[in-house]
Amino acid sequence: MSAAVALRRDAKALAQRIAWQDWERVAAALDACGHAILPGLLDQTECRAIAALYDRPDGFRSRVVMARHGFGSGEYRYFAYPLPETVAMLRTAVYPHLSPVANRWNAAMGIDVRYPEAHVDFLQRCHDAGQVRPTPLLLRYDAGDYNCLHQDLYGEHVFPLQMAVLLSEPDDDFEGGEFVLTEQRPRMQSRADVVPLRRGDAVVFAVHHRPVKGTRGTYRVNLRHGVSRVRSGRRHTLGIVFHDAL
Repeated sequence: MSAAVALRRDAKALAQRIAWQDWERVAAALDACGHAILPGLLDQTECRAIAALYDRPDGFRSRVVMARHGFGSGEYRYFAYPLPETVAMLRTAVYPHLSPVANRWNAAMGIDVRYPEAHVDFLQRCHDAGQVRPTPLLLRYDAGDYNCLHQDLYGEHVFPLQMAVLLSEPDDDFEGGEFVLTEQRPRMQSRADVVPLRRGDAVVFAVHHRPVKGTRGTYRVNLRHGVSRVRSGRRHTLGIVFHDAL
């Protein structure tokens, strides 16, 4: 089998895995708690191939050492355009399943912004506003590393959902390093969720805030995400942000 045929076969398999996710369940989970798991989104070969890109000298626009900026400990690299095929497909094929949720959320929160059906059209909106730098990123954590709670905003135009895909196998490749979300509701203490992921699983989650129905109507709650301390081994994660950066 030629490399071109293998790539087409792999791309078709990934497209099927994306299409076969239970997107109604995903939407319901996002409404209920602000995040949803997409099990088995990438296979083992795809996970290893993407993780292996980290040490290549090309294909990235920048490298960030988290300790230098007070972000935590560990490092990550932002991909450059053109994105690797798998990364690009995840971005363009997942987005249409999430844009209806994003539009519904904005309507509930009284936000006028609406998102087009196709990711390319939303990216054009970002680029017209000067947000032209790609935001998908590859993160690497070694023993003792962690990621402080944060939000990935990057500019005026923000798609309210993003995705992280775990590329390493818990208990085999690393221990610790759980994906953590916190939610701050008005006049209440923060609530934390630890999201259980296996290699190839993705979590979709709110970037900034989401709507919650209360006794006096719908209000916004603020969310942040991070990664707990890795106790041993090495953990790789692929981050998919749907808006580009200034």
